[in-house]
Amino acid sequence: MFERLQQILKISDLRKKILFVLLMLVIFRVAANIPVPGVDKEALRSFLGNSQFFGLLNIFSGGALTNLSIAMLGVGPYITGSIIMQLLTMIFPRLKEMYQEEGEAGRARFNQYSRLLTVPLGLLQAYGLLIILSRQNILPHLGIFGFLTNMVVITAGTMFLVWIGELISEKGIGNGISLMIFAGIVSGLPTNFGQFVFDVRNSPEKLPSYLVFAAIALIVVAGVVYITEAQRNIPVSYAKRVRGNRVYGGVSTHLPLRVNQAGVIPIIFAVSIVLFPGLIGSFLAGVPNSTAQFISDFLIKMFNNQWIYGSVYFVLVFVFTYFYTAVTFDPQSIADNIQKQGGFVLGIRPGRQTAEYLYRIINRITLVGAVFLGLTAVLPIAAQGVFAIQTFTIGGTALLIAVSVVLETLKQVQSQIVTYEYE
Repeated sequence: MFERLQQILKISDLRKKILFVLLMLVIFRVAANIPVPGVDKEALRSFLGNSQFFGLLNIFSGGALTNLSIAMLGVGPYITGSIIMQLLTMIFPRLKEMYQEEGEAGRARFNQYSRLLTVPLGLLQAYGLLIILSRQNILPHLGIFGFLTNMVVITAGTMFLVWIGELISEKGIGNGISLMIFAGIVSGLPTNFGQFVFDVRNSPEKLPSYLVFAAIALIVVAGVVYITEAQRNIPVSYAKRVRGNRVYGGVSTHLPLRVNQAGVIPIIFAVSIVLFPGLIGSFLAGVPNSTAQFISDFLIKMFNNQWIYGSVYFVLVFVFTYFYTAVTFDPQSIADNIQKQGGFVLGIRPGRQTAEYLYRIINRITLVGAVFLGLTAVLPIAAQGVFAIQTFTIGGTALLIAVSVVLETLKQVQSQIVTYEYE
């Protein structure tokens, strides 16, 4: 590790890139701490602490929602726009063609559409958020002009963060959007550590529980790294081709299929749905109608039950893992590409039989990935019940994001070092 750090410091180009990325993250954290005027911070802290939905939104804002800053939405609208565009590829074949078959130029246009979709989504989310916060007396009364101004400023803050993310990605040191979310997650660690020290001082009897929890957390992190990196290699051979006096092909390689093909997206989908009934119940609680009150009480009681909440959460994560893998992984397209390049899977006929074989394999390994994601998602709920320790409400999501971002960034830094060594 120390040798790698020395290499990074010696390579001036890589050193400049890393310093640039750090500078952009500092600018992001500054923007995340510029609050909207007139915020009642105590009311905001209490509101966020009691809302799982806004706790999720706060993670994807990189912690900016905690301060109700001008970038309070973070990159949330951009992530939503990207997910919508991915889902639209199932409906519109032209979009799927653009994303999967037109190479770098097609993906650049696809990403541009995602950025354009971010603007209306940002305005819509800013409107809803301002309405909710105004009703909770966290924000002062805003006139029409003030309301519209805040909507524009918040959306502009989101686009500013998306621009910073693109600048970071261009440097080849990790994905900019992911790094900003990671910075928001990490920024809360000092506060959590201070809370831990405070709890241990006031209640020394909690120390054994914290130590056991820390040991389990390390095992979980190791498991997340293992499953995130795990893959099934499908052996692929390429036939020899003679062109003129040269012979091409005749090599054997492998097609890597990741166990966790869907990443963290299924947890994001599942959290959004499982928290929605509780959010509806909270809204209906203020409606002066007996039916609305009955529905509100039923939804709040049901989803406050940790067993019901955890079970529904696990099932949704499991289902969405298969769903998102089916959206992003097309066995027929991969089989066709292998066949066009003169390749074949050993013992399997090219074309339709190869596609069926890949489909069976991806179904089997996705089962492991789906169970893993489900257990990671409900782990914080179980930890709160067993150890009576307040952890991140959506710690599974935060953990997966943090581990994935660190691994991806390390790989990109490593590739830059290897390139320098070759040169």
